[in-house]
Amino acid sequence: MKKSVRNALIILPILVLIPFLFFKSCMIYNPKPADCDIVTTKIIKVREGSTFDIQFKGSTGNTYYINRGLEQGLNLDTLNALVLNKTVTLHLAKLAFGPTKHIAQLAIDDQVIFTEFD
Repeated sequence: MKKSVRNALIILPILVLIPFLFFKSCMIYNPKPADCDIVTTKIIKVREGSTFDIQFKGSTGNTYYINRGLEQGLNLDTLNALVLNKTVTLHLAKLAFGPTKHIAQLAIDDQVIFTEFD
């Protein structure tokens, strides 16, 4: 086999595989508790975000979100009554390059308000 053909057979799969793995690592799919960072923060604001997301602003200034929370049946008024000015525990999904602001689970004390865990 010619050297150029052999090199092409090696390089082509690498050029396809690396972008695939990179983009796959940027997707949050079926997070598990062991794959999350746990953050405790006081919620000072709850609002609707883009694409039906629900955003929570913490007392440290960070904003976290439940992806498509409004489409999942969550209600802003109910969430405001439950979490506003209260300390919550957030499980934040991690990706290959670090933690995200994506909420996989939201709880107050032992009461789970929202979860993506099975």
